[in-house]
Amino acid sequence: MPQTRSRKASSKHFAIIGAGIAGVACARTLVQAGHRVTVFEQADRPGGRMASEDSPFGSFDSGAQYFTVRDPRFMRVIQIEPELCRPWSANAVRVLDAHGRVAEAALPSHEPHFVAQPGMGALVRHWAAPLGDALVTGTEVTGIEADALDAQRWQLRTRGADDSQHVYSGFDAVLLATPPNAARRLLEGRASALVQQMAHVQVAPCWTLMIAFPNASQPTLPHLGPQWNAARSTHHRVAWLARESSKPGRQTLERWTVQASPKWSTEHLRDDPQRVQAKLLRAFSEITGIRAEPGYALARCWPEAQTSVPAGRPHLWDAKTRLGAAGDWCTGHRVEEAFLSGLSLALAVA
Repeated sequence: MPQTRSRKASSKHFAIIGAGIAGVACARTLVQAGHRVTVFEQADRPGGRMASEDSPFGSFDSGAQYFTVRDPRFMRVIQIEPELCRPWSANAVRVLDAHGRVAEAALPSHEPHFVAQPGMGALVRHWAAPLGDALVTGTEVTGIEADALDAQRWQLRTRGADDSQHVYSGFDAVLLATPPNAARRLLEGRASALVQQMAHVQVAPCWTLMIAFPNASQPTLPHLGPQWNAARSTHHRVAWLARESSKPGRQTLERWTVQASPKWSTEHLRDDPQRVQAKLLRAFSEITGIRAEPGYALARCWPEAQTSVPAGRPHLWDAKTRLGAAGDWCTGHRVEEAFLSGLSLALAVA
């Protein structure tokens, strides 16, 4: 993270809810400024949508597929660990029509596209490691309330994976690095100004299908389907396809990630995963021409994945209540925007 200098004489204790890239960037920046943080993450490890999921046939990037770097602050951070993130062939990305035919090259070759190794989740886990015990995983924050012993501070009610409940207290401020709907629920009745500022924010869901073809690793069947490694599609069900095995640092066994369009994901948000899996697999076959039955298939849904209407500012902060929020949804949906939002919030409150 960029080096910062404390602008306040006294150290403060910040609660940060969410250990995705925005939350970890915020936490690291505050620690470097001389403050204390406690980061709460509902999942069993940090990462958020920078997620890598294991399978018997190799890993999948089920959330963010890659990231670009346009801001020099983000570039400096990425360059600190040059082996952690590697360029991924942007010239292999295509735009497909609804019938799976290549219509045009999708991405300009002058903008590198990066992936973390061995999976996208490795980047956030690496950045979160120095936080040590300040990172509390497997813990959902269920409520924000005034500290029972000091009304000038905040306390958090939490629930663990085993349904155990705990109260963490003594926080000078609470910063939410969660999707907007989760932030709204926790801030309701606590920070009306923040809730109002994010009232217009809209983030669409995304169904993701992960499939593997173990037989493709045999000498008689070295490769399946098209020659491109990734594509944007105008198919009514599918917006993005990527050959996971083409990414640097991945296992070579043939694996694909298929992400549904925001519109289709919204329409099928409540569908049974098996039904979604069957529909997306059919669309995958139509687009790629791969008719083989996968040896592994799994569908999962991200309820809040791609921002359609952002907040329009880098972060949200209410100095009166000492509550704030950050995330890619503040300005867009790119990985870099999540990082910059967390950094911006930390610099505003440090």
